[in-house]
Amino acid sequence: MNAPFDKNRNNAATASKFLSVWEIEAYYGESYIVQNVSFDIHEGEILALLGRNGAGKTSTLRTIARLGNPELRHGEIWLDHQPLHQMKSHQAAAAGIALVPEDRRIIAGLTVEENLQLAQIAPPIGWSLERIYDLFPRLKERRKQEGVTLSGGEQQMLAIARALARDIKVLLLDEPYEGLAPVIVQEIAKTLNIIRDQGITTVIVEQNAVAALKLADRAVILDTGTVVFDGSAKDVLDDEKLRAEYLAI
Repeated sequence: MNAPFDKNRNNAATASKFLSVWEIEAYYGESYIVQNVSFDIHEGEILALLGRNGAGKTSTLRTIARLGNPELRHGEIWLDHQPLHQMKSHQAAAAGIALVPEDRRIIAGLTVEENLQLAQIAPPIGWSLERIYDLFPRLKERRKQEGVTLSGGEQQMLAIARALARDIKVLLLDEPYEGLAPVIVQEIAKTLNIIRDQGITTVIVEQNAVAALKLADRAVILDTGTVVFDGSAKDVLDDEKLRAEYLAI
């Protein structure tokens, strides 16, 4: 097994990485959820953020996106030299952070295209509809269909496409494969590889750890709110003892 994560590191403000999370501590009320978590991500990298249920994965994503709940009480988050830890959620979004939540939050009563157009009402505007439809031809076919009536896989595509409609630098995905058939999981993974090729950095939280690890460049594993592994995704796939202890696979 790889050695435990080493927290002896320079302050994130001086780090050379694109996204730096430095000793963040976040709480729901008085519940200590994210406990001194640190990791760095290079631009254009895909990071799998893994762990058992309750390990603090979603809370870490929400903290990076500056949603306010959980509350960040210590630590720093830097995106391309911008201090996310000093921002509100709308400021973090304007800086280039996009969170696609587990429930996707497709807006009822709006068509596929209207969901995408709504994301582009205010700057910074990202991909054009034409470019989005090139990546998601199925959405183009269903552009006049109400978004909430799409299949689960199509709704996930719409949620990702809606994020791309903004000018984003980092895509945070919470359980993007949940409830999807294996063939759709493969399709989503191919799409995320294309997005990576466009220079967008991705953090994926996923219970289907094997699928996430096959997609990712690197992996960070959380256990009860702390980092217990930070290394290559291949190392996790190759380490049966590590997977059994922290991922139950």
